[in-house]
Amino acid sequence: MKIDGHIHSPYCPHGTKDTFEQYINRAIELCFKEISFTEHAPLPIEFADPTPDRDSGMEPQLLESYISDLQQLKTKYRNHIKINIGLEVDYLVNYESETTAFLNEYGRFLDDSILSVHFLKNGNQYYCLDFSPEEFERIVSVFGTTENVYRTYYQHLKQSILADLGNYKPRRIGHMTLVHKFQKRFPCKKSFSEEIIEILNLMQTNQLSLDYNGAGINKLLCLEPYPPEWIVQEAARRKIPLVYGSDAHTSRDLNQGYESLFKGVSLTSPTI
Repeated sequence: MKIDGHIHSPYCPHGTKDTFEQYINRAIELCFKEISFTEHAPLPIEFADPTPDRDSGMEPQLLESYISDLQQLKTKYRNHIKINIGLEVDYLVNYESETTAFLNEYGRFLDDSILSVHFLKNGNQYYCLDFSPEEFERIVSVFGTTENVYRTYYQHLKQSILADLGNYKPRRIGHMTLVHKFQKRFPCKKSFSEEIIEILNLMQTNQLSLDYNGAGINKLLCLEPYPPEWIVQEAARRKIPLVYGSDAHTSRDLNQGYESLFKGVSLTSPTI
């Protein structure tokens, strides 16, 4: 069954205004049987978005409309495609209680969710690692080396798996090698294979699934999926479910990387 477990929406503050129906009709055209809209969840009110455009998460006042719109579309298209209401939730170091409170309030409305690391903490400051090559270069200068950026990312990823975020904690880890996004300009000499294997073992123990994300293939400074093939093979050995995600921020991005990713790999339906 062809599924896409990671799609954005017109509610994305840094995406396009393509309508829900444009995404849905494009998914039907591409023969998807199930899709999850996983818009960036609102960031905690107390958290200051460090990106230059301050547009990393959905505005809190729009969340109920987002859920309501999708509830109606689930009914309208129920005979054509299965639509899941979801969110991409940011794991933020030292904001675990705020994230748990948010999930306790809204988790019951969600069919599917992803837990992702976009922000790195250094001292009292946070940095968005995937905003732009220029911002990543600034982050490297703050952290000292590219290796330090990677090390911090994988530490945060491990913390996200171990964190107690309540009963509605997302059960899928998003684009686990997002730190590779600008690797062609900022190569990292260390593979961090030991850290990655430890993370996969923790995912297996905690029965988490993995976002098999095609977006990186189209990023000129990345040119590989999140995660790359060797990690996918290690995940498969541990029977960690893979869920394809286009990470589409426009309807035309649906299906990106799909054909090259899933040669002989079994698909898994997304579940919260």
